[in-house]
Amino acid sequence: MTTGADRGRNIATAGRLVAEAAAAGARLVVLPEKWPFIHGPRTREGAEALDGPSLSAARGWARQLGIAILAGSVIEGREDGRAHNTSVLIGPDGEPTATYRKLHMFDVDVGGVSYRESAVTAPGNEIVVGEALGHRVGMSVCYDLRFPELYRHLALAGADVIVVPAAFTSTTGRDHWEPLLRARAIENQAFVIAAGQYGTHDDGTVSHGRSMIVDPWGLVLAQAPDGEGVAVADLNFSRMAEIRERLPALRHRREDVY
Repeated sequence: MTTGADRGRNIATAGRLVAEAAAAGARLVVLPEKWPFIHGPRTREGAEALDGPSLSAARGWARQLGIAILAGSVIEGREDGRAHNTSVLIGPDGEPTATYRKLHMFDVDVGGVSYRESAVTAPGNEIVVGEALGHRVGMSVCYDLRFPELYRHLALAGADVIVVPAAFTSTTGRDHWEPLLRARAIENQAFVIAAGQYGTHDDGTVSHGRSMIVDPWGLVLAQAPDGEGVAVADLNFSRMAEIRERLPALRHRREDVY
């Protein structure tokens, strides 16, 4: 989806897409980073509590459709006027099962744009693995993707599914999005579900899109087309177990050396 600064419209769009994915058979639906509100200069305006309108809507969709939802990320307000970039995993009963606050702040200069996420957003300080539908779900957000040590920790904590809600820039996404996602899947022998923002936002920034689902061998099982839409795939956990058994790279780590 292409989120802007109209929260009501964004929530309505997300609800329609979640329903579309569920109708296609999805049992876990992953939304993009900041799906309820994107506007860099107005980030504080998009802040809300975890019981605010966006996550309340997502919890309702989960209950109504009987699915788990990774509510991408929302701008979680803090008393000091800053915010967290916060991702919440919601069970089919509509109850949150895990909350993750983005660790790595996107303070970079790319494509002629200076991004300073830390100016308004405070980083989290906890690695989080949640539970959904009988599986361990490793949580991350966007820029986290460039820090492989985080994903190794998620894998060692038992994650067999890793989620990456994102708003990857068009400049970096063109060359880095798919290679990084496939690398994280291959090196950790886990499924990676990456939901990305797409297109030009109200503040003029442009997101790459190309949401995709990658299997533990690094194969792209499904990819959303440019524009608004969903990608749906079946996750074969027996295949994952076979890969981990036949190519036991996680067991071959040299903890005595590094």
